Amino acid sequence: MSRRHAAVTLDPGEVQLETRGAIAPGAADDAREVVAASTAVAHEPVLFARVKLSASADPAVARPCTAQANLDVSGRLIRAQAVAESMHQAIRLLGDRLRVRLRRTGRDWEDLRGRLPEDADHEWRHASPHRRPLPYFPRPAGEREIVRHKAYELAWATPDEAAFDMEQLDYDFHLFTEAETGQDSVIYHSRAGYRLAQIDPAPSRLGPVSIPLTVSSAAAPVLSVSEAVERLETTGMPFIFFADASTGRGGLVYHRYDGHYGLITPSR
Repeated sequence: MSRRHAAVTLDPGEVQLETRGAIAPGAADDAREVVAASTAVAHEPVLFARVKLSASADPAVARPCTAQANLDVSGRLIRAQAVAESMHQAIRLLGDRLRVRLRRTGRDWEDLRGRLPEDADHEWRHASPHRRPLPYFPRPAGEREIVRHKAYELAWATPDEAAFDMEQLDYDFHLFTEAETGQDSVIYHSRAGYRLAQIDPAPSRLGPVSIPLTVSSAAAPVLSVSEAVERLETTGMPFIFFADASTGRGGLVYHRYDGHYGLITPSR
């Protein structure tokens, strides 16, 4: 897709679509139109847009419909996701979240990537209240398994940059390598703002931080993947950050919305 002026809205036909499960009639066109319309508020050209719709067939799932959008905005990935009782509701919520992220993309990215000055306006953070994690289906323990393993090269970033990336990608947590300490780390929401956990905590070595951040003093537990999954179930936490016993690198296991597990590890 060729580059375009930022003010030009994508045509619905340019939005790629993926579906999973029984999708209500008209939902596909509705999702394309909502995502395309949302691109009108982007500060920079939208080079690619894809929307994914999935519906669970399990009648026990309270909110079975998921709508997710992934956009390439001048080389930066913007992601938003919503779940609801109906696909129509999920698509409308998705549009709301996507517009919020697109409106603040331009200026905020430049502020953070250029190393925030002390008096920088943190509207991107104040506009992003703590987001409730997606609910997950209480699948019986004996039926749960790791159904998604995502491996990628961890980005080197400051806590400020990692927090911004987490907000833009609509994640509840973000695995990265902290730039000053070189430590595999995870940043996530806390009641006071954000919290950082590291393989071997080194809070005194962190560079200047502008976001409200607390740092865990506990080293990441050294576990195998199976042990990490066991701890996930024992603690009832939404995710477990651990040092892989075989590699020493940081990893995450987490509860998926469908009651199964997800695993995130560095690719190298």
